[in-house]
Formats: sequence, structure tokens, C-alpha cells
Amino acid sequence: MSDFTLVDPGGWEYDLQSVYSAYMSHFQLHNILWYEKTWGHLFETFDLFLSCSWPVIVVTDTWTSKAHIVTRQSHIQTFIKMIRTRFGETLPLLDNFLRITPYETSTRPLRTISDMLTYRKAHSTLSGAALVSLKTRIRAGEPKFIQQLWNSREKTFLAMSFEWSERNTSSCLEWGYAAVRCSHLDVLGIWPPDPNENYRRGHYVVQEYTHVQNKHCPTFPWEYAFGSTQVLPKVKLPLVIHAVISSLGSPDSDTRANDLIIVAHGAHNVIKRMAEMGIKLPSNVHVIDTASFERELFSSGHRGPMVDSYGKPRAPKTTISLPAALTSLGVDARWSFHNSGNDAFSCLLILQMLIDRDNTKPPIPVVPRRGRNLEIDTFRARTSSTGTMNIPTQNSLPVISTIAPSPSWGAGGSYLTPNEFGSLRRTPGRPHTFYGSGVNRSSSTGDLLGSMQNLRTS
Repeated sequence: MSDFTLVDPGGWEYDLQSVYSAYMSHFQLHNILWYEKTWGHLFETFDLFLSCSWPVIVVTDTWTSKAHIVTRQSHIQTFIKMIRTRFGETLPLLDNFLRITPYETSTRPLRTISDMLTYRKAHSTLSGAALVSLKTRIRAGEPKFIQQLWNSREKTFLAMSFEWSERNTSSCLEWGYAAVRCSHLDVLGIWPPDPNENYRRGHYVVQEYTHVQNKHCPTFPWEYAFGSTQVLPKVKLPLVIHAVISSLGSPDSDTRANDLIIVAHGAHNVIKRMAEMGIKLPSNVHVIDTASFERELFSSGHRGPMVDSYGKPRAPKTTISLPAALTSLGVDARWSFHNSGNDAFSCLLILQMLIDRDNTKPPIPVVPRRGRNLEIDTFRARTSSTGTMNIPTQNSLPVISTIAPSPSWGAGGSYLTPNEFGSLRRTPGRPHTFYGSGVNRSSSTGDLLGSMQNLRTS
């Protein structure tokens, strides 16, 4: 456009096509023989209706997030005045035009539409405008649109977490992810997803930093609770992340949302760090920040009253940490945080429970003992048919964990169990496996690895 102009979207509220449709409905309702009127030719087609030149902008509706080509009431009144001036008859200003509330607050390009060609050009931008608006609203944590994504059962949700060195903030120590392919599960008739069975997950520690642990905010790289940790060279980590994203996403597009949705607790930092590593996400990927999502649910009253650790009421628009979010959802998180694999799994679990808490099964972790250089340090135990596991008494306190038998493992199978008091003692009559530091004290190592690899993921 040679006369390119930006206008404030305030007051641009009336869908242009609905103006034409409303007048046609009005003529039918009141038996007006419009085709015999001197001005009737202006309503013979939408194209002729547009010939009167309509100033418009493209905006999205606050409630539906759908994009519209809209005009102002003053321009409709100008059209009515033109009919009266040229043809001597007066059309009413109707009250059944489609009226929207623009979501956008920044200035928008002004267009003048006078035929179907210019209307089609404006119409071709609607999908892109709707996508940009929806990305912004989902990123801000608006519950309605996040709920729609989940309920569609069409998307793949990929939660990610990084741990970075305190001494050199450009050094990535570890990366973890957890993903759920909703469309795949829906085809199989599985819904809602079972975190234990249906979350595809992984945890990677950078080989060059296996000896590094943060001290100010301690990290626990060898305490991944939902599978095995893989060690890989620093240069290979971006390649692995790219491959995981590529395996779950759909092609980039300016008008259609990606099948992949990124999930993170504090998404801004995750996306920023990925960019620093040279990892570029497709432009049409939605990003859900579970911290923002939970905050919006609380602020809108959907989570009920909450108190902080000091017993004070939680203030609106405040954000809570990952462990606090799990606690508020009633999850007994018996695993270490600041392990990127555990954090990613927790993040995806929080998203699912915020949407469908009643139907989400709590996860059963496979927790190794605390220890910097131990990939796995645990023991085998057998359960009875009741699913009750007796763990050795420590510090004169009995530790009893009740675990429902998993269909994939079966009653009496091998379990890798958490130790809630930070140390392990050998169960009388049971083999004790210890490795990761080059020592193998039991022939049951292969059995333990096999039981970990039998974790069913999707």
C-alpha cells in the first residue's frame, strides 16, 4: 500500500462480512424487496457491497482468539449516509452485527477494501494473525486455550529442563526431557496418559562436566528417578536435542500451529538457553510455561485459597516453584529436584495435573541413592501380591512403601526402590548391587539394568 497507515485497534469492533450478512437477514425478516430498490445493486453480491470502499484492520477476538477483518461503527454510518444522500432512502443501524473485542493493543495496519481481490489479500492473513495471537496467549498461561490444546488430543507435549554451571554460566551440565504424544495415545484408545507408562523421557549428563556439581543451588546429576542417565560429549548435546525435537514436531508454517508444544517451568530461560546453544525452534511452536499457567489458574480462582510456608495467604499474581507446585497438587515427590530429567518429568506432570488432576495417576519413581559418581546404587526387592514392600529399618525408623503392582512388571517383579533416608543397607538375603565407580559386588547387575530398560515409555 502506498498510503500505509497504522491505527489503534480500539473501536474497530465489527466484522465486515457480518455487516453485509446482517443487512441481508434484515431484508428477509422485514420483507423488504431490496432487489427492487435503487440501491439494491449494492447488495447483489458481497463483491458489490465492498465496492463502497471499507477501511478495515485485522485483529483477533479476545474471547475466541479467532481473527477477523473488522471496521468501525463510524464507517458503517458513513455507508448509511451515502445511501441516504445518493438514493434518498435510509437504512437502519442494526444491532446484530458480529461485534468483537480486539485482543491486540498495539497499532495495526489500516487497509481499504473495495473489491474481492483486496478482501482476499486481507483474508489470507487471518490464519497467521490468529496463530501469533494464540502463541502469545498460551505463552502467558491463559487457561482456556491451554485446556483446549490438551483436550484436542492432537498435540505432542515436550517438557525440557537444563542445569547450567554456576561458575561458568555458558556451560550446560545436563539436559532432560519428558514427552507425551497425545494423538498416538488417542489412536490406541489410551486416555488420559499414564505418566508411568506413557511419558517418553530421557536424561543426559555432559561428559566434560561429570565431576561438576553446583554448590549454591545444589544439583544432583546422578539421581535421575525415571530411567537411566546417559553420558555424552558436549558437542553432541545440541545434536541430540535437535533430534528429539525433530522426532516429535511437524513442519514449520506461518499459518498452522505445530503439532509439538514445548513445556517448561520458567520457559523464558529455557528458550533463551536453547538459542544460546544454537537450537532454533520452529516458529509455529506453542510454548507453555507451567509457572505462568499455574499462576493464572490461581489468580482466576480455579485453585482455591493457598497459604505459603509461613501460613500467610498467597498473593495474586505470584509464581511458585516446581516442588511447591507438585506439593500443592498433592504429589509426594520422592525424587531430587535440580536434576534436569526429574525436573522435566515433574513439569509435564504438573501440566497434566493442573488440567486433569482427578484422572492422573501419580508416578512411581525409580530413585538411586544420593551420590555424585553413582549412576545406580540400589537394591532389588520382591513384593507380595498386596504390593507392600518392606524396606530395612534405618535410624530406628521403619520405612514402608506401598506400591501398587504395575501390570507391566507384575507382582513379585524386580523394583528399583527409593530410599527416603539417604543411605542404603543390605536387605538380609537380598543381593546388593553397587556400581558406577568401577566396583561390581553382585551378579545381579544385568537383572537390574534389564528391569530399568523394561520401563514402558511411549
